[in-house]
Amino acid sequence: MSSNPVAETVASLMPRAKAELAELVAFKSVADFTQFPKSESEAAANWVADALRAEGFVDVALLDTPDGTQSVYGYLPGPEGAKTVLLYAHYDVQPPLDEAGWTTPPFELTERDGRWYGRGAADCKGGVIMHLLALRALKANGGVPVNIKVIAEGSEEQGTGGLERYAEEHPELLEADTIVIGDAGNFRVGLPTVTTTLRGMTLVRVRIDTLAGNLHSGQFGGAAPDALAAMIRVLDSLRAEDGSTTVDGLDATGTWDGLEYTEGQFRADAKVLDGVELIGNGSVADRLWARPAVTVLGIDCPPVVGATPSVHSSARALISLRVPPGVDATEATKLLQAHIQAHTPWGARVTTEQIGQGQAFRADASSPAYQAMADAMAVAYPGETMQYAGEGGSIPLCNTLAGLYPQAEILLIGLSEPEAQIHAVNESVHPQELERLSVAEALFLRNYAAD
Repeated sequence: MSSNPVAETVASLMPRAKAELAELVAFKSVADFTQFPKSESEAAANWVADALRAEGFVDVALLDTPDGTQSVYGYLPGPEGAKTVLLYAHYDVQPPLDEAGWTTPPFELTERDGRWYGRGAADCKGGVIMHLLALRALKANGGVPVNIKVIAEGSEEQGTGGLERYAEEHPELLEADTIVIGDAGNFRVGLPTVTTTLRGMTLVRVRIDTLAGNLHSGQFGGAAPDALAAMIRVLDSLRAEDGSTTVDGLDATGTWDGLEYTEGQFRADAKVLDGVELIGNGSVADRLWARPAVTVLGIDCPPVVGATPSVHSSARALISLRVPPGVDATEATKLLQAHIQAHTPWGARVTTEQIGQGQAFRADASSPAYQAMADAMAVAYPGETMQYAGEGGSIPLCNTLAGLYPQAEILLIGLSEPEAQIHAVNESVHPQELERLSVAEALFLRNYAAD
């Protein structure tokens, strides 16, 4: 890469990029304001807005979205008659989970073993920095050859749909010829990858009630219906013996015909303990990218320490269901809710509440923008060829944008390769990935402008 002026510029900007990422990571911008102050998210949004203004963006605005959060928008005019490219990232992050489980503080960017650690370093504050690096490299080497729109979302991790609804209400705002979503990741470090499919998702909160109040487990246990036991039965019904997801009426037989993912590589990436089996059937890629997957995200029940000998009157759980392209998330939600109702034992009272949803996405990888990206990645990653992979996660905005702008080409790249451990403790970004993907994005914009 060193013989390429764009690559040389990006390399020279990396110390500044690290300092800026440290500033951005320091904001505790979790868009759940019951856990973290709203002021932290607002400060992060203002940081992004200031960064865009400093790069010459006009019409920079903090958009108040319907879910009570802010997305940051900016426009950078290109040459007369140029194409328009929308660059997406999000500045909100997942909660840090168990802060004691972090080797270094989650909101303090820390270099260790060649990686930069901190919540949001890869997902997706690093994506914001990636876009800035690419644009700076182009400005230093002849200018940005296209019109650029940047949108930095403020609640992607919560799945509350604020930006999707805002975009639907203001359809002209994010209109573009091509959209680069900087919230995916390479299949592994050093292997340039575009993500061509995303699973959709739904979040459902379940509550089961059986008694007017808790009862003494000695006096009443054995006849009194235990709500927690009922909940365990319901949750267990969502998986077959081999761990496959089983929601009544939901197809779970899809197959993936792209990039292969060996079981050995997956075990290493997922850090599966020795002797513990993988769940499900079919290839690993089938399970991750072409089939539904249910996960119990949380259960409200007494902790072991301090528990009393009680039969429980009520229990709650939060369930995530990921669905592959071709499955409507709204229909999947209905099937999940019906399954829960049907599998609740003992006539227990059960209620379900959907609290988040996003549709699955499939890109057209035959479009010209993909060739422009392949050529760019071949330069940024010498000796490597761009790969096509699926992504088990969800980015609900993708389907919204695809619906609003059916003519737009959508590409997904990013910093969230397996070692990044996004959403877990000790999230990190590999600086070489940040550098190379910034080069790739810059060269892509130049290639795309020339097509």
